[in-house]
Amino acid sequence: MLAHARIPGRVVPFALGVCIAPALAAQKPRPDPRLAALDTYIEKTRVDWKVPAIAVAIVKDDSVVFAKGYGTLEIGGSRKTDENTLFAIGSASKAFTTAALGMLVDEGKLRWNDPATKYLPSLQLPDPWVTREPTVRDLVTHRVGLDRGDALWELTDLSRDEVLRRQRFLGRLASFRAAFGYNNNMFLAAGQIVPVVTDTSWDDFVRARIFEPLGMRRTRTSTKPLASMDNVATPHAIVDDYQVIPVPWHNIDNIAPAGSINSSAIDMAQWMRLQLAGGTYGASGSSRARRWRSCTSRRRSFPASRGCRL
Repeated sequence: MLAHARIPGRVVPFALGVCIAPALAAQKPRPDPRLAALDTYIEKTRVDWKVPAIAVAIVKDDSVVFAKGYGTLEIGGSRKTDENTLFAIGSASKAFTTAALGMLVDEGKLRWNDPATKYLPSLQLPDPWVTREPTVRDLVTHRVGLDRGDALWELTDLSRDEVLRRQRFLGRLASFRAAFGYNNNMFLAAGQIVPVVTDTSWDDFVRARIFEPLGMRRTRTSTKPLASMDNVATPHAIVDDYQVIPVPWHNIDNIAPAGSINSSAIDMAQWMRLQLAGGTYGASGSSRARRWRSCTSRRRSFPASRGCRL
């Protein structure tokens, strides 16, 4: 599998891991001759689709069996991509926010069915009833029913708190819990619960409680550190007649819990192993496994709301 994230005005390639089987602790890839054909296929597909750079990791039987980069950090450049190259992972960041909340649930610091306003008393949505009713779980299951409102944070300098304050002015796509409606702003609200409960920013909590224990050493929650780091893929945009050109990084710290993480294929392989191991690393426990299933289980299906862009 391979893909690139599309954001208005640009295309950002991202590291993509292929999930095959459970694994646990950080490892270096070990070669497997059976993957030679896949290697050729990935590079051909990259060239055919005009993707400047991609990186792929494969996990099988508690091991990273393949991790490699393809292409160059910038189109037309000479610096090669590898398994440690940093890419924006986009909305794959949302799973880290849900995991952070799951840890706090496991520690008894919050409950999934607590009202969101218990932790965010200033959060006000367009309707008083809808303001009162959403739970922590609703914030991360795309069923609050609000318009996406991405213009509040996209290409703006509004703070996280200000983006949330302006939710009261948004329209509604559907009734509360009546339809699926993708919403980045509600994931921001979910992430802002973390500092309320822990007195630690979402960024610091995710780094200390997830990145560091998993050995995700190069992963960052913001584009700001990237200027001083090496081996970072350049964002690109598709312009006239499918011409691919480099563009500057776009900082989205104001919506960070919904999509700001930058990582590498080898780092994301460690995150993938945690997922496949049911949320355990180091000492395991049935309680933690049950909590992880709560984080990752599919919720009730809803029809997609009109106007929902995925």
